[in-house]
Amino acid sequence: MYSDPIADMLTRIRNAISNEASSVVMPASKLKSAIADVLQREGFIWDWKLEGEGPSRLLRLNLKYGPNGERVLSHLSRVSRPGCRSYKQAASVKRIRSGTGVLILTTSVGVISSKEARQQRVGGEIIAEVW
Repeated sequence: MYSDPIADMLTRIRNAISNEASSVVMPASKLKSAIADVLQREGFIWDWKLEGEGPSRLLRLNLKYGPNGERVLSHLSRVSRPGCRSYKQAASVKRIRSGTGVLILTTSVGVISSKEARQQRVGGEIIAEVW
């Protein structure tokens, strides 16, 4: 077992991108599916799907690359950790890297990107930063 499944998810994605893999598979959960949905909405991955049934379900992410094979996702890091949580209020959710990056937040309205959080004026726990 691992103590931080979200950090494991992000590490698997980083490793797959560094190996130029077309997809990555990991154990599924509702939070991981919500994070994958945010990554897809923001254009960092092509799509995702759940495979299998029951507790052995898997989450498959199809990674996205540019026309010449360049990486679309160049930075992916965990911000809020199990031992040190990080929160942002609605007014302090700012643009990341001049709008090219996003924060992934878990809020009272679900898991959303920092762009969506600014539009809906909600804050929450910062899960990861992506660009």
